[in-house]
Amino acid sequence: MTTDERVSRIKASIGCIPNFPKEGIIFRDIFPVCQNPDVFTDLIDVLVEHLTKTHPKIDVIIGLEARGFIFGPIIAQRLKCSFVPIRKKGKLPGDCIQVSYQLEYGVDIFEAQKTAIKEGQGVVIIDDLIATGGTMAAACDLVEKMSGKLLECLVIIELSDLKGRDKLKHPLYSMLTFGGH
Repeated sequence: MTTDERVSRIKASIGCIPNFPKEGIIFRDIFPVCQNPDVFTDLIDVLVEHLTKTHPKIDVIIGLEARGFIFGPIIAQRLKCSFVPIRKKGKLPGDCIQVSYQLEYGVDIFEAQKTAIKEGQGVVIIDDLIATGGTMAAACDLVEKMSGKLLECLVIIELSDLKGRDKLKHPLYSMLTFGGH
């Protein structure tokens, strides 16, 4: 099966839920992909193939809370590199480094364990989706604060109308792009 055929199967499996979490929003649901083992395997294979073609040496895969935790560890295992979670404040044990970021109605804080990334390590951040880009931009700031070398931000779905990629200083790869939100 070609990459295009696999990506088409993945796209066809993405759920579309209107008016969630609020009126006027079209929620792109990644969970139906996870419920079909063949399509889920296609997803992981396509992402790993992209990363191995694009980056000869990746030291760390970072998964963003919470859906990045689904894909990140599997990809890290396939690439034989470490997996590091970035979580909301107070969810990780030990000594953590923080970055705050603006939400639509307030401020939130991301954390990572202080020694999880070594200076100069090549890092890829993964999440299921980029919308307005605030969460991904905050994760990028955290990697820089930890002296990692950010190679790429990787998402399965990009909501292009929300222009989240414009907030990033680093390359973004999105497997699927949807207009409208």
